[in-house]
Amino acid sequence: METLSEQRCHGGVQGFYRHDSRACGGPMRFALYLPPQSTQRPCPVLWFLAGLTCTEETATIKAGAQRLAAELGLALVMPDTSPRDTGFDGATGDWEFGEGAGFYLDATQAPWAARFRMRSYVAEELPALLAAQFPVDTSRAGIFGHSMGGHGALTLALAYPQRYRAVSAFAPIVAPSRVPWGQKAFARYLGDDPRAWSGYDACALVRQQTFPGTILIDQGEADRFLTEQLRPELFEQACAEAGQSLVLRRHPGYDHSYWFISTFINDHLRHHAKALGL
Repeated sequence: METLSEQRCHGGVQGFYRHDSRACGGPMRFALYLPPQSTQRPCPVLWFLAGLTCTEETATIKAGAQRLAAELGLALVMPDTSPRDTGFDGATGDWEFGEGAGFYLDATQAPWAARFRMRSYVAEELPALLAAQFPVDTSRAGIFGHSMGGHGALTLALAYPQRYRAVSAFAPIVAPSRVPWGQKAFARYLGDDPRAWSGYDACALVRQQTFPGTILIDQGEADRFLTEQLRPELFEQACAEAGQSLVLRRHPGYDHSYWFISTFINDHLRHHAKALGL
């Protein structure tokens, strides 16, 4: 574990770290906010998964979550969105695929399968590392994210419904198998057979396994990606058919940016805090 930086923030510590990852076959970075309560006891963990082109710094700096997290006693974990410096042809130069666009899946196709294993990293390796080295209680966890990270949060929560006590998302990609972003990435990471994609599609997953709690989604109606890439109505329909409790809030005038996220971030923190018993 390498400490890149640590700063005091709202009585706690905002840190940035790097370590060698077995799942991703190389160095990975993450951000961790420890609230002031962590000096007295291990704190519950809230995972935030960022979107396309983002890093572990994006939400950490832009979302403004630390102030309320400090009041609630929530530890915040922001992983990077993919491995870096892979050297794979095609891994850079396209913001919709490769480095910065790991889609929180475990790739099965060469060469991506050797490094792009973000589901295993987020769900298994990084929680174990955090529990061993920081005062956090990873058995009490919630997960949320934005756009591609909203897709990651929904699919991880639905794939591991006993691992997370709450889930929410900002402007998530809910049906990647049916929109250009997902089709482009899934074909390269997982192969051409769409049947192999269903385990990473929230609309397909919720029909197989509901989440034992209410899913909260916020979507801006001025989001330029709304009709082509995000399509929240598809998840709304899938949840209705599956009997999944869902609160989908649509906000006129709000776009896809972190101005939107920072406006409603406190609602999400409280959603998770309630489920975590804070």
